Amino acid sequence: MDLKTVAILFIAALYCGCGNGDYRTMKSILPINVTLQEGDVIFRKGTGMASRVVTTADNDGVYSHVGIVVRKGNALMVVHAVPDEHDFDGDVDRVKLDSLDRFYSESYASRGEIMRHGDSIAASMAARKALEVYERGTLFDNDYDDEDTSRLCCTELIKFVYASTGHPLDDVNKHTMKVLNITTNCSFPSDLQRSKYLRTITLF
Repeated sequence: MDLKTVAILFIAALYCGCGNGDYRTMKSILPINVTLQEGDVIFRKGTGMASRVVTTADNDGVYSHVGIVVRKGNALMVVHAVPDEHDFDGDVDRVKLDSLDRFYSESYASRGEIMRHGDSIAASMAARKALEVYERGTLFDNDYDDEDTSRLCCTELIKFVYASTGHPLDDVNKHTMKVLNITTNCSFPSDLQRSKYLRTITLF
């Protein structure tokens, strides 16, 4: 494995807390009494090595992955940009639409947090945009280029869909990171947590 590949894999770990085991045989950690809304920003701490890489790189941040709640038909689901959670043989790293139970399966999540934007109209608009991003088959951003929104990673997705509403999360920090010969500008889940536009609804 060449050095560039090693660097890419390391950076990929900064964006996704991968899980262990088969989510279909494991229960969800999402409390049954939580009331969710479109546009809610939902965080999870993963169960695998990638999650530990993220939280360590983030100065012991709590969460390693983030998504946004959307409405699909009559169901609330989550859109998130994630590598290495493939639905079938030959699947690619992409923006996904998953059930909340899968997102918060014990296979993928050990703890979580729900945050809500103060403007419910902006939140609904952001959720609809996220669904559009999923439906157009947007790929995961393996280059981690914050200036190119044709491909997206998890924190970049959240910032992009809210910016599209005219209500950008403009106080979310970015960090310049250099791993071997690759330089990337990225935001961590903790940077989203600190946004003044979001408030915590519940921790679990």
